[in-house]
Amino acid sequence: MQASVVRRSVDLSAYPNLVVVLLGFRVRRLRGIAAISGIGKGLRQIESNPPDGLLSSQQVFFALNHIGIRQYWRDLESLEAFTRSEPHSRWWRDFLRDSRGAGFWHETYSRQGMEAVYIDMPEPAGFDRFAPERQPTGPFMSARQRMGAD
Repeated sequence: MQASVVRRSVDLSAYPNLVVVLLGFRVRRLRGIAAISGIGKGLRQIESNPPDGLLSSQQVFFALNHIGIRQYWRDLESLEAFTRSEPHSRWWRDFLRDSRGAGFWHETYSRQGMEAVYIDMPEPAGFDRFAPERQPTGPFMSARQRMGAD
């Protein structure tokens, strides 16, 4: 006798402002391994002491040289508060100065819109594989503005 498949769903009505973020880190050069290792330490800290608004975080592997994280946030305000605080703001500032042989991307999805940014990626990923490129400058600099949430 064949076992039946268990089908489940969820009620998201309590999360009207839910934001899902996919993050990816890709090793481009040997020294990128050290860059990703340092990021991993920070991610473990976030998982052991989640910031306000982070509902869940899961690590995923796209390939041996490409890891990712899927995060669920209560709302865009919580996500923005986290990205503007330590240690994230320091990591982001340092990464933008020198990616240390690693590529990074993130995509944000919510009912208000979607947005993405890609830094030092050796090849297109996600939206970048099909959507036209637009420079993240001026009014297109922040995730909120790219999402059209202002």
